[in-house]
Amino acid sequence: MSFYVQRGQIPPKRHTQFQRPDGALYTEEVLGEEGFHGIGSIAYHIHPPTLVEAVGEPEDVTVEYAEEAFLAHRHFLGPKVEPGGDWLTGRVPIMGNNDIVMSMCVPTDGMPEDTFYKNATHDELIYVHDGEGTLHTVLGDVEFRQGDYVHVPRTLIHRWSFTGDVQPRLLVMESPTEFRPPKRYRNDMGQLLEHSPYCERDFRPPGDPPAIDQEGRFTVKIKKHGKLFPFVYRYHPFDVVGWDGYMYPTAFSIHDFEPITGRIHQPPPVHQTFEARGFVVCSFVPRLFDYHPDSIPAPYNHSNIDSDEVLYYAEGDFMSRKGIGRGSFTLHPGGIPHGPHPGTTEASIGARETHELAVMVDTFAPLKLTKQALAIESPDYVLSWQPEKHGHPLPDAAPIPPGATISGDGAAGALPDSPPLDAARG
Repeated sequence: MSFYVQRGQIPPKRHTQFQRPDGALYTEEVLGEEGFHGIGSIAYHIHPPTLVEAVGEPEDVTVEYAEEAFLAHRHFLGPKVEPGGDWLTGRVPIMGNNDIVMSMCVPTDGMPEDTFYKNATHDELIYVHDGEGTLHTVLGDVEFRQGDYVHVPRTLIHRWSFTGDVQPRLLVMESPTEFRPPKRYRNDMGQLLEHSPYCERDFRPPGDPPAIDQEGRFTVKIKKHGKLFPFVYRYHPFDVVGWDGYMYPTAFSIHDFEPITGRIHQPPPVHQTFEARGFVVCSFVPRLFDYHPDSIPAPYNHSNIDSDEVLYYAEGDFMSRKGIGRGSFTLHPGGIPHGPHPGTTEASIGARETHELAVMVDTFAPLKLTKQALAIESPDYVLSWQPEKHGHPLPDAAPIPPGATISGDGAAGALPDSPPLDAARG
């Protein structure tokens, strides 16, 4: 999200003298994307951010793909991803291409307080499925909680810390381009329009910069060329006393996405939350169903002609799917149709709302799978549309009474049995 923010102490004009209390000058640093053409911010350091003491041996973190050419619907059991490592070393890549890499991370360890991270080439968007804590950055802290999208622009030095007793679970998306609201939500000046499903008030930028004046040995792991390069700096990297601009970390809660509904079923673009080069990110949230008297709330069958569709199931019961659990992925590649499982279309008739939460990523280039993904794959998902696998042929599926909701197996359920989503809001 890009709107102007100012924090801490800054001089009246950029690129002018700005004196420290001892008479020396603060060091100005321009942080930007796309050279000097894209968004950027200007930060003022107590010490030069270039004072390197040593550079260690790089660590190879290249994503290795195991299956690149396939045409089948896939289901991956996210809860089978082994916990371990910290919020960086614990990342397990699942799928990706040149535009995006999606990983799961279930960290069990904390990163040392003198160690930090910078992705030099990719923006990162992290969906906090479970857990809460603080994103510490060179520009200031951002508090996060369950259900937040946390956006960290490339080049920003940062580290994560978790609080509470809940085991963190993160969906990490990395892109060589910026995550931003769709163009149709913005005017020519970038302001979010009235028909947008969220506004600037929903995005939480960092607080005041920490301005830590500390000498020592501080390691920043810089990711580039598929490697982590350990740079050791003389001064604490969070020595910024002030900054302003349009590039900074933010948090946005999926619960603040206001769903767009209609008389008949709305297509997936109404759920779009972010866009980047080569893909979009969508949010499925609790919402009222269609209100045409003959509407069918379940989605229609469709072929992904131009995209691969990934759904990460977060909370609740997803009305068009059976046998999909919390924290799992489905992948529906372009070229073959997919749609609701047998019985779910008929079962959706008369339902008035849904309590699902899911993150969807649609890519415009084919996705590739890692060996880690293949290790957690559920077999025979591509055959799951066979009606006999669901215990009845399609004509026997009975509609449910008006005013009811849908459970995961397509049965009617009373509203009090809906998942306690308010608890997920933190």
